Amino acid sequence: MDWIYSPTDPLLETIAGSIIAFVLIILLTRIIGLRSFAKFTVYDFAVTIAVGSIISSVLTSSTSVVQGFIAIGALLGLTYVFSALQKKYKPFDNLISNDPVLLMDGSKMLYDNLKSAKVQEGQVVAKLREANVLNYDQIVAVVLESTGDISVLHRASSNDDHFEERLLQGVVKRK
Repeated sequence: MDWIYSPTDPLLETIAGSIIAFVLIILLTRIIGLRSFAKFTVYDFAVTIAVGSIISSVLTSSTSVVQGFIAIGALLGLTYVFSALQKKYKPFDNLISNDPVLLMDGSKMLYDNLKSAKVQEGQVVAKLREANVLNYDQIVAVVLESTGDISVLHRASSNDDHFEERLLQGVVKRK
């Protein structure tokens, strides 16, 4: 029955670590800002996963609370520094972030872009269904965002002609 409960389990340490983790995450998020756990880039997502992994290590006592939270503080601090550098220096932004890529231009699937982005046509079609696209004529554009998400821009009906081109600003439109 040790796999359910063992008298040697550090239960009080786990509770204390959970409380400390909760408070520290709130403090760091308030200091660094909401960007701490936003998913603007792939590295933002990776940092979020890493922070979760570190918290897990702390709560299971395989890493000390101090060591774990220094690691979390360092990762979130680096996220803050990288975001400031991205904003200030365009070459640094280009180095860190991927440009969004156009996968569909209207109803036309852009197979070269799909291939370079390593996205399958079926994945795009699944996103079209998710976005409640009922007809290919409704599609204005499908974009693989720099976060790895796929955005579907579509009209409410095939008669709706209003679309602001600014929404595709910065999107790589190779064909």
